[in-house]
This record gives sequence, structure tokens and C-alpha cells, in this order.
Amino acid sequence: MKKILLQLDPDRQPSVFDAVTALDAGADVLLRHGGVTAEEVQNLVFGAMFTRGPEDLHNTALFIGGSSVSAGEALLEVAKKAFFGPMRVSVLFDANGCNTTAAAAVAKIAQNLGGLRDKRVTVLGGTGPVGLRGAALLALEGAKVRLTSRRLDRAEEAVTTLKERFSVSAEAVEASSVDETARALEGAEAVLAAGAAGVTLLPESLWKTLPALKVLADVNAVPPLGIEGVKSHWDGREIEGKLLFGALGIGGLKMKVHKAALARLFETNDAVLDAEEVYAVAKERLGL
Repeated sequence: MKKILLQLDPDRQPSVFDAVTALDAGADVLLRHGGVTAEEVQNLVFGAMFTRGPEDLHNTALFIGGSSVSAGEALLEVAKKAFFGPMRVSVLFDANGCNTTAAAAVAKIAQNLGGLRDKRVTVLGGTGPVGLRGAALLALEGAKVRLTSRRLDRAEEAVTTLKERFSVSAEAVEASSVDETARALEGAEAVLAAGAAGVTLLPESLWKTLPALKVLADVNAVPPLGIEGVKSHWDGREIEGKLLFGALGIGGLKMKVHKAALARLFETNDAVLDAEEVYAVAKERLGL
């Protein structure tokens, strides 16, 4: 029986990146739908479920992507409500690569800090999809997290979201200047830069002066990078006793996690892989 993946994307054109990755991960047939609204999801999911009996539904799965995380989350909630009893299929949520990227970055940090419990980690530009999920995963692993934004109210709003969605706490910090960034990094053993593309959040002249800082991870691949002095392809380059990870270095693990998570969809028909579950896949890949 063929492995069928139903790709639902709120964007007009469904992601080619996600489609190629799905086929490389082992899907035999890919059904791609773009411009999907929440109102259309139930019938699309029913079409996937009702064509196969419960004993065969592990051969059908659902991927929800797109460029908008909030739009994707709306599709995910409707999809989950469409399931009942044994009539369900496994689903992976990774809009804009938010879960796989955050999981890969946090796993790299955890591996190179020897764990995260009670470690102080600062997430720069933490109000976006990757920053929010990165902060959540760090906190879930026991790290003491500071989350920054150039505006304190946005950082506070993000921290509230973390509490509501993931039941974790973080400290909201404004970082609109080098001095404020330095205070946000005081005592931090690791930093995750997850701000907007092409915006430098951490100057090299600052991070080189921070003795406690051991691991620096930047998920921005568009110059100028989020952490000045980091190269995109670095995957643990050591400079002055600090380990540096660029977006492409993190991306290698992200792709492995993405493919492994897709493959896992076809092992059972009742898995829902969101941030926490995708991070579990990342930890397995690194033996954590």
C-alpha cells in the first residue's frame, strides 16, 4: 500500500521545499493543496481518512506547513478536531520550518552545554516563530530563559504566550541597544539569535567579552547575520573558547529531523508532531 501524504498549506502555492523533503523522506504520493482555509480542512481530512480502513490508516499522513505559523496553527486545530475514534491519521506541523529549526538549534545547544537544566540561556529576537519555540523548548528542558525584543511589550507578550501554550516561564527583556543586549546576556552560557532575517542582534565586540558564554547559535542565514562574526556554515567552530553555530550548520540537523519526523508519521496513525514531539526527534538524532 502506498504511503500518501496530504500537504495542506495556507499559502496560495504550497511549499516546494516541503514537497521535496516529503518525497525524500519516503512518501510515495504527495497530495498538495495551497490556499487552504480552516473551513476547508475537515473535508480534506475526511477524504484522506475515509478511503482506508483503520488498520491501513498508518499509510496516510498529514503535513501542515506554509509561511504563516498562526494560519498553520488554525489549520492544525481543525484537523485534530476532525479525528474520532480509530479514524485518524498522523500529522506533522512545521509552518515556516518553525518546529524543526527550533528543535535543531536547541538540541545543538543542549549537546554542547552538557544538558540544559539550570543553564541560563538568552533568546535574542524571541518573539518570532522560531524564537518562541526555541525559548519554550529550552524552558521545558529546565533552562533559565531570557527572551528579548527591541520592545519590552512585545517580549512580555511572547512570555505570556509561552505560559499559555507551553506552561513555561521566561524573563522578558528589552534589548534595543548594545548596553541592553549586554545586560540580557549577563551570566548566560548560551545564546540563540532568532530575529528577523538580515538584522544583527549581537555584535562580535560584545560576545567576545562575555566570559560565561559558551555556545552561540544563529538561525539567520541572510547577511548581515544575527550574530556578527559567525559564518552560516559553521557547525561548532571554536573561537576564543566559544562554540559557534550558523544557520546552515544548524540546518543540516534541521533537515535530518524534518525527514525523520515525516518518516515517523507512517509508523502509526495517531501521532501529532508539534514542537515538543519534533524536539524529541532531534534529541534522538543526537543521542541526548
